[in-house]
Amino acid sequence: MRVVAKFGGTSLGSGDRVNRAADSIAAAVEAGHEIAVVASAMGSTTDFLLREIQFEAAEADRAEIVSMGERTSVRMLKAALAARGVDAEFFEPGGDGWPVVTDSRGEVDVDESTRRARALADRLGGTVPVIAGFVAEDHAGNVTTLGRGGSDTTAVMLGSYTDADEVVIVTDVEGVMTGDPRVVEGARNVAEISVDELRNLSFRGAEVVAPSALAYKDADMNVRVVHYQHGDLLAGGTRVEGQFENLIDLQENALASLTVAGRSIRNRPGVFSYLSTALADAEINVDAVASGLDSITFYVYVEAAEAAETVLHEAVINDAALSSVTVDDAIAAIRVTGGELPTQSGVVRELVDPLADAHVPLHDVITSATAVAVFVAWDDREEALEIIQDAL
Repeated sequence: MRVVAKFGGTSLGSGDRVNRAADSIAAAVEAGHEIAVVASAMGSTTDFLLREIQFEAAEADRAEIVSMGERTSVRMLKAALAARGVDAEFFEPGGDGWPVVTDSRGEVDVDESTRRARALADRLGGTVPVIAGFVAEDHAGNVTTLGRGGSDTTAVMLGSYTDADEVVIVTDVEGVMTGDPRVVEGARNVAEISVDELRNLSFRGAEVVAPSALAYKDADMNVRVVHYQHGDLLAGGTRVEGQFENLIDLQENALASLTVAGRSIRNRPGVFSYLSTALADAEINVDAVASGLDSITFYVYVEAAEAAETVLHEAVINDAALSSVTVDDAIAAIRVTGGELPTQSGVVRELVDPLADAHVPLHDVITSATAVAVFVAWDDREEALEIIQDAL
């Protein structure tokens, strides 16, 4: 089996942990697997280096400085593997065979990086490449970086480009947990999670796998997250399933929006729960929700609008802080989903500006970590869909 194993900063945070990492790599090699390693900077080295740049440094100089953390890690791991009789070689920007190249915009040059990664893959089995994570080089040979969480990106990207069977992210958490074990009692490991679920969690604060990395995952390549104390690269942890699919979807069912107005709703704990529970008790499904300082809007299927209005009106009558409920029906929802959306600056503008240019009124725009939903009048749905498809 071909495996790319990424060791995070915590998992390399001391000599003992470097030894533990080297033991797990050596065991996988001894078992006959082809292993490539991606290493982050040891501990909090990168943060330390960034913090100590207390002068006006050019971007190229900053990249050179912060790359020293990863450059040290790959040398440490290579030496630790050599001490175990494992033939290993470290790779860093500027060296022969370096695989990750960025273009003039600082983005990964897919064609060139794929070509170099495949050349690296041809050497697997005979040696263990230990590759500096987070860093890259441009076509002129200058050091560049892949941004925060870039070591995860390096690992999953190289896993894809080398046709690896699996990418293992070795970190300081026991896979994906049901909650933060430092905050909640009884948090446990989740055996499986989809890329969409994990990316939503990642963009909302869960520090497991960098969101930018998951865009490189395809359906045929496994990704697992394991704790550095586990000691086995080939089992355990949380398996990340599936791949991102870019999709522009016009919802078949017409929607109605029901807006409940009230005084400073956002400052009233429990108001949303009060209203949504009333709808749930009436077995009315909510398609989407939008909120403002003094209002909450529920989108439901148009067939349920009358029943929903009755339920919400009763809730308004029973709560002095709520003023009224209004209904607007015959609304269409067009949803754009895709793993790349969170890393594309200006994506909402790319959707909204062409609609404005065509004088298509927007009823609402709701965003999440991996999707943008645009709401327009039902009669405008076909025109809006065509405009959004052309825009993207």
